[in-house]
Amino acid sequence: MQRMASLRSAPRLTTPFTLTKPFTISPCGSPTFTTTTQTTWGPLRGRVRMMATAVANQFVTGEELPLAGPTVKMNLFTAINNALDVAMGKDSTAVIFGEDVAFGGVFRCTVNLREKYGDDRVFNTPLSEQGIAGFAIGLAALGTTAIAEMQFADYIFPAFDQIVNEAAKYRYRSGNEFNVGALTFRTPYGAVGHGGLYHSQSPEAYFIHTPGLKVVVPSTPREAKGLLLASIRDPNPIIFLEPKRLYRAAVEEVPIGDYEIPLSKGRMVRTGKDITVVGWGAQIHVLNQACEQARQQHGIECDLIDLRTLLPWDMEIVENSVRKTGRLLVSHEAPRTGGFASEIATTIQERCFLHLEAPIARVTGYDVPFPLVYERYYVPDVLKNVDAIQATVQF
Repeated sequence: MQRMASLRSAPRLTTPFTLTKPFTISPCGSPTFTTTTQTTWGPLRGRVRMMATAVANQFVTGEELPLAGPTVKMNLFTAINNALDVAMGKDSTAVIFGEDVAFGGVFRCTVNLREKYGDDRVFNTPLSEQGIAGFAIGLAALGTTAIAEMQFADYIFPAFDQIVNEAAKYRYRSGNEFNVGALTFRTPYGAVGHGGLYHSQSPEAYFIHTPGLKVVVPSTPREAKGLLLASIRDPNPIIFLEPKRLYRAAVEEVPIGDYEIPLSKGRMVRTGKDITVVGWGAQIHVLNQACEQARQQHGIECDLIDLRTLLPWDMEIVENSVRKTGRLLVSHEAPRTGGFASEIATTIQERCFLHLEAPIARVTGYDVPFPLVYERYYVPDVLKNVDAIQATVQF
């Protein structure tokens, strides 16, 4: 009962929005990619709505994909929905399952897919993350492309044993005779503004410690679609963490065709000469604002790197940048102790020690449970990062 009450109290966004071109609305409020007119969306499952105004001034865009065909404006959840649609259409063995996915999911990422592909390929599961993971492993072991949704990353922990002891080790313990490579776990993570301790956590470090898994975190709609398609088709089990704060907030032009963004390859969001700044997921947008503020207020030019894939991560792009700038700052929402910033800092210290002009900086969440009313003090926001950038450059 406590768990059900927690789900019923899941965070809802109520800000209205206006979106230019790509959607028409079905009677149930579901998007289809058909028109190029100005459209205002009504309610989506209760009071959930999207915010997409003035986004260009707030959010960075994904990698340019000039050969990927025509584009339409999508936010992050519609880009994920489009990626799942492409994957299901191209792979007849692909199935999607999880809590409420047949109804579109709490964040609407699977909307309309059951109607299009049938309830034998898109279906709900019991409220049991351990059961979802075990079922997914079994399906993948038999050759099915399994796309499992954990409704919130905070609730993935009951499935931890199945994921790290079974999925991650399946190929290794069978001597490569069997594998569950066609397995992707999608799950929303991170701060959302009012999620509290059970709907705001960033658990990436738990899984990064596990050989046999890949961990992927997109930061924009364009990135989300390309990375998700690459993850679904990768021959390894994937943890695909979706920044829930961006589901309805980040909007950009996304190719409507089939394309992939290579895993384990970071991207340079902006370039500079004074300091390297590294992040992933929703934090990239915070860091981009911090880098711009540092430029305007202090004349500091930053290299900003979006890692995209955390396991295995792109050491080369970070190393090459630090050899140029001599300084490094890593920022994430997860707690400081044991956070992935520690691994990045250690690796770069080993590889670039003689090039460093200052201690490596970490700007992270605190070593406390994620707070509700004190969330704005907990998160590594723009001002904290600007202060750390300035202090590192002036060291």
